[in-house]
Amino acid sequence: MKSLLIVFLLLNGFVEKNDSDKIYNSMKEEIVTLGSGCFWCSEAVYESVKGVSHVVSGYSGGLTINPTYEEISTGKTGHAEVVQVQFDSEKISFEEILLIFFKTHDPTSLNRQGEDIGTQYRSVIFYHSEKQKEIADSIINKLDEQQIFDKPVVTQVQKFNQFYKAEDYHQNFFEKNPFHGYCNAVIQPKMTKFKKDFSESLK
Repeated sequence: MKSLLIVFLLLNGFVEKNDSDKIYNSMKEEIVTLGSGCFWCSEAVYESVKGVSHVVSGYSGGLTINPTYEEISTGKTGHAEVVQVQFDSEKISFEEILLIFFKTHDPTSLNRQGEDIGTQYRSVIFYHSEKQKEIADSIINKLDEQQIFDKPVVTQVQKFNQFYKAEDYHQNFFEKNPFHGYCNAVIQPKMTKFKKDFSESLK
């Protein structure tokens, strides 16, 4: 059975029932930068998605040049932990990328995801084109209008400016550290639910 959010997107035309490979521009490869809490979680999710060719964990949205993880963790640099997702729009649409985004974190929680607290964990979409902005804004408006969530969506939609790749030990963290405490307690349960909800989207 499809979740309420999936049904919502189908009914509002964001994901076409028989044409989920809809392309909204002529480019095959697209990039979007997304913040939805700890990038270890987001990276693990998108790396398992069919049509996604590359995922990199990093930092966006702040003023500090070449920030370190330690600086980011203070919440004073203005950056968010993000993943930069490269995907094949002939295999997965931007709408579907955002469906996964909204379904795998709490977009109504301001500067917090679970026990991860601070502006570095804010919910944010850094768009790479005006079309991405248009789609993101439209989906958020519809989510609020139809009260898909119990509270208003606080996800920020901002123009992409700069991305700084996180330190090497952050890349592919879940894959490399499956027995890490955070992976066991937070990422594994999220991945189990994600794979159940999005079985048809898995590689």
